Amino acid sequence: MTEPNKMQIWLAQTRANFLLLAVVLTFIGFSLSIIDITHANLNLNIFHLILLLVGNVLAHTSVNLFNEYSDYKTKIDFNTIRNPFSGGSGMLVSGATKPETVLKVAIITMLIALIIGIYFIIIAHWFLTILIVISALTILLYTPFLAKILLGEFFAGMTLGSFVVIGTYIGLVASPEMELSQILPVKVILISIPVGILTSLLLFLNEFPDAEADKEGGRYHLVIALGKKRAAYLYCIGIFLVYGFILIIPILSLSSYFLYLGFLTLPLAIKSCSTAVKYGDQTDKIIPAMGINVLVVLITDLLIGIGNLL
Repeated sequence: MTEPNKMQIWLAQTRANFLLLAVVLTFIGFSLSIIDITHANLNLNIFHLILLLVGNVLAHTSVNLFNEYSDYKTKIDFNTIRNPFSGGSGMLVSGATKPETVLKVAIITMLIALIIGIYFIIIAHWFLTILIVISALTILLYTPFLAKILLGEFFAGMTLGSFVVIGTYIGLVASPEMELSQILPVKVILISIPVGILTSLLLFLNEFPDAEADKEGGRYHLVIALGKKRAAYLYCIGIFLVYGFILIIPILSLSSYFLYLGFLTLPLAIKSCSTAVKYGDQTDKIIPAMGINVLVVLITDLLIGIGNLL
């Protein structure tokens, strides 16, 4: 068996497979903006779109690295049962990377994302300051604070879900002189809500296998507080809310009925819910639900973006 090269090690260390979420969320923001850009007879700034994509991916990368560093330092990663969706990358535990290096890269990626954010505050709109400050604080405080007071899932969904969509939209359509009502249309806010819930649910279900190790490491998240059975029902409620928003938004004439493409993932979501409820306390049997949940999140987000474009 060949040893992994540096690129393979760092792709694993940054949890690169989960960074696809940032790409899809940026696509949703773009899909919402292109409608308004077209109606205003403006041209899409491709450079700005690429810059926003890079900033969003780097912000997600930073979160992953800070989380890996903290879980190594608190010994959580030494007690987890690693699987493709949770339990950490294992790179620090195996010695493939060094803690100080991971921390350094986490800080660098966050700073680059912050610089990109400041650029858009200057050229787009001051309101981005609020989103960026809250997001930066979430990156820094998620593991040492938010994940210990039942707020980790909420802030992850808000900043790494809803804010990515809203921020991308503002970055592409706004100019400094615009009123808040112009850069924050109701449709953008409402579409960002189920997207944020999906991001929360991605983290939430992945916490099930690690609950015991997380508790020993000082975390206190919803799975620990509720217990796995009740947490599984809460996960199902979250899924119900996602499709509820998708149902209502076109009825309110805030989007076309193409948004209902998102319902194509409903059978997968039902399967994930039923598996979580039945086997939430059995690590080996809940892993399939975690895999299905990843597909539900990514594909539903993608279909929401495609629905906006159509």
